[in-house]
Amino acid sequence: MNNKNKVKIVTSGAIPPLVEFLRFQNNKLPELATAAILTLSAAAPNRPIIASSGAAPLLVKILISGSIQGKVDAVTALYNLSSIERAGFNLDPSAVSPLLSLLKESKKYSKFAEKTTFLLEILSTFVEGRNAISDCCGGILTLVETVEDGSRASMEHAVGALLSLCQSCRSKYRELILNEGAIPGLLRLTVEGTTKAQERARLLLDLLRDTPQDNGLSSAILEEIVYDIATKVDGALKAPETAQKLLQDMLHRSMELSMNRMQLCAPSYKLSGTQPS
Repeated sequence: MNNKNKVKIVTSGAIPPLVEFLRFQNNKLPELATAAILTLSAAAPNRPIIASSGAAPLLVKILISGSIQGKVDAVTALYNLSSIERAGFNLDPSAVSPLLSLLKESKKYSKFAEKTTFLLEILSTFVEGRNAISDCCGGILTLVETVEDGSRASMEHAVGALLSLCQSCRSKYRELILNEGAIPGLLRLTVEGTTKAQERARLLLDLLRDTPQDNGLSSAILEEIVYDIATKVDGALKAPETAQKLLQDMLHRSMELSMNRMQLCAPSYKLSGTQPS
């Protein structure tokens, strides 16, 4: 079915009956309706109409209690609907747990994982979504594992979700992320990720390590991690040179942040008539 026919079906009033089918209990109609909505949501003009019909919360219910195929269809339909730029699409935080379960069981580099992490990144921008991610058993670990083993797109979305958590409340999420062993994957992402993923990884590393009270990683452990990453990227022969460049970049970044903090603090010293000790 081409997109023109899909649009005709929606404009003919097919969505309300399909949404009603999603409400049915204990039969195959909801999952058949989910598959139909997935097909129709592939056409961009249909997405605002489907979203405004109230389909999203019902798709989340399929995501929670449907069969494997129903859950997969619901994820893809929600992913399609999430691309609209206008009001009408709201993703319920109850989607977090089934999304994380599906991500945990899927191949982290798959297209399905990319869609799942995209939805989780959206959810991480809301306080209820962040709470659901941290409350879910293995939730943060699953995102960390995706940063390590995902495709470039799923890595970008996973680190985006982790960054949202840490930026929202560093004192709450910093230890939770560190305890799942996030540092090696983030360091690797600063080298191998997309431009956006690299920047997100650097920002998150700053939040995880950059504080006077933070003992952080010992220099020997950090150098070992960076050398291992450099070996995987450029091979054993070029690893020392690459590792040195990575460490210099990290040092330069740390110095820039320190200077920025000093500049931000300078006006307050001048106004108060005091000097920094």
